[in-house]
Amino acid sequence: MSERESMDFDVVVVGGGPSGLATAIRLRQLAEEQGRDISVCVLEKGASIGSHTLSGAVVEPRGLADLFPDWKERGAPLNTPVTKDVFYFMTRKRALRLMVPPALKNKGNHVASLGALCRWLGEQAEALGVDVFPGFAVTEALYDEHGAVRGVATGAMGVSRDGTRGPNFEPGVEINAKVVVLAEGCRGSLTRTLTERFDLRKDCGPGTYGIGIKEIWEIDPAKAHPGRVMHSIGWPLPRDVYGGSFLYHLQDNKVSIGLVIGLDYANPWLSPFNEFQQFKTHPAIRALLEGGRCVSYGARALVEGGLQALPRLTFPGGLIVGDSAGFMNVAKIKGSHTAIKSGVVAAEAIFTHLAEGRTGEVLGYPEALRKSWLWAELKAVRNIRPSFHFGFWTGLTLAGLESHVFHGRLPYTLKHSKGDNEKLVPAAKAKKIEYPAPDGRLTFDRLTQVYLSNTAHEEDQPCHLRLTDPSIPLSLNLATYAGPEARYCPAGVYEYVQDAGSDALRFQINAQNCVHCKTCDIKDPAQNIVWSPPQGGDGPNYVDM
Repeated sequence: MSERESMDFDVVVVGGGPSGLATAIRLRQLAEEQGRDISVCVLEKGASIGSHTLSGAVVEPRGLADLFPDWKERGAPLNTPVTKDVFYFMTRKRALRLMVPPALKNKGNHVASLGALCRWLGEQAEALGVDVFPGFAVTEALYDEHGAVRGVATGAMGVSRDGTRGPNFEPGVEINAKVVVLAEGCRGSLTRTLTERFDLRKDCGPGTYGIGIKEIWEIDPAKAHPGRVMHSIGWPLPRDVYGGSFLYHLQDNKVSIGLVIGLDYANPWLSPFNEFQQFKTHPAIRALLEGGRCVSYGARALVEGGLQALPRLTFPGGLIVGDSAGFMNVAKIKGSHTAIKSGVVAAEAIFTHLAEGRTGEVLGYPEALRKSWLWAELKAVRNIRPSFHFGFWTGLTLAGLESHVFHGRLPYTLKHSKGDNEKLVPAAKAKKIEYPAPDGRLTFDRLTQVYLSNTAHEEDQPCHLRLTDPSIPLSLNLATYAGPEARYCPAGVYEYVQDAGSDALRFQINAQNCVHCKTCDIKDPAQNIVWSPPQGGDGPNYVDM
C-alpha cells in the first residue's frame, strides 16, 4: 500500500510550458462549450509557471490565435511587435549584411518573454478551472495491470543525500488519470523513460539537438530599438559547426542576446559557453553592449530533428506534445507557436476520445496533426537542418534552394545519420581550442552567470545527475575525449579535479549549479549521464527569459 496521497483527474499534463498549458486550456474550453465536466491538472517542476521557461524569443502568434482568437483583448504579453529584420554573415571583424531568409522574416511577430507568456497562459488556465500545481516534479509513470500508463507520481521531498528521510519528509503524490500528456519540453525525463519503454523511436530516424545560451542586457537607451531583430551565422563558430546568433531588442532598454549551437559538433575541445562569450567581443556586438550590464543568464537544449525525427506520438494511456515530441521549426528558430498548436490538436483529440468512452491510445491525435498547418509547416523545412551535415557552404546552398526555390516540395527527405553523442572525435585528432579569459565586463565565467540564473537546489538531496557507470568519465570521456563534460555544460556542473598531494584526477558533479538545460543527457558520448528531476521547485528561476 503506497504511503503517497493520490488524486484523480481525467487528464494530467506534465509540464507547464506553452504546449502543456495550451492542452489544458483547450480541454476546458471544449468542456464548457459542450457542457461536460473534464477535470484537468498541470504539474510543473519549476517553482512557478514560467520559471524554467527559456527562449529567444520572437513569438509567432498563429498558434495563440488558434487558442484565443481575442488574445490581444485578453492582454497577452506580446507588446513589442517586430519592426525590422536584419541578417548577417560574421567574420572576426566584420558583419556582412545578407538577404533575410524567408523563415527569418518576422513581420507580424512579437519580441517577447516566453516565460511571461507562460505565466499569462497559466492564469487563463486557472480561470477556466484547470488545477495548476507548480513545484511538483514528476519522477515516474504509474502503470495498470496491462502495462498502460494510468498516471504519474511526483518525487519525494526531504530525502537526504544518503537516502535517509529528513524531518520535513513528504512522500510525493500519485495522480491517476485517464490520459497523461507529456509536455516537458526538449529531452524530458519522463518522455525519455516512456519512449524507451514503448519503443516510440522504432520507426523514426535519430534526432539532433542544439544548445541555446542566452543573456539579457540593459543597454544605453540611445542604442535601444524595440522590435529590432538580428540573426547571424559565421564567426565565432567553425565552419563545421551548425549554429548562429540572435539579438532581439525588447522594451525598457533591454536586449536578448544568444547563440545556438548544434550539438552534433565533432570537436570535444569546443565550449558552447565560451563560443557565446567570444561572440560578444565582435566589434558590432561590443559596440551595442558596452556601457550596459548583463542582468540575466540561462541555457536550454533545443530539439532540431524535424519531421523525420518525430517519435510515435501516442502510447497506451497518453500522448506527447510540443518540444517533448520535437515540433520546433528549426529554420525559423521558433517552437512556441507549433507547441501551442500541438496542444490544441491534442486537446481536441483527447476530448473526443473521452466523450466516446474510449480507452488505450488517443489514435485521433497523430491523424489530426497531419491535417494541420503545423505538419505542413514542418514538412516544408524538413531538409534544411540535415543539409548542413554536408558542410557549411553546401548546407547554406541547399537550405537557400529549399527556402527560396522549392519551398519544401523536393521529392526526398534527408536524414540525420547519427545521434549527437556519437559525433565527437577523439581529442588527439581534433584541434585544441584556447579561449581568452573573461574580462568581467563583457565576457564572464560560468559561475558568475549561473548566479544570474537564480539557480538554487537543496544540497542535501540525492544527486539528480546519475551515472550509469561511474568509471566511464575517467576511462572513456577523459581518456579519449579530454573530458568534454567540463566544456559542453554551460553551468560548471562537471569538473575533473586534482586533489592536493595526488597526481590523479577525479570526476566531480556540482549538481547545485545545474540550470536544467539537458545538454549532458544528450551529448555524453556513452549516454552515461541520466538527467532526472531534483525535488520540486529546484533549479533556475528565470525572470522574463
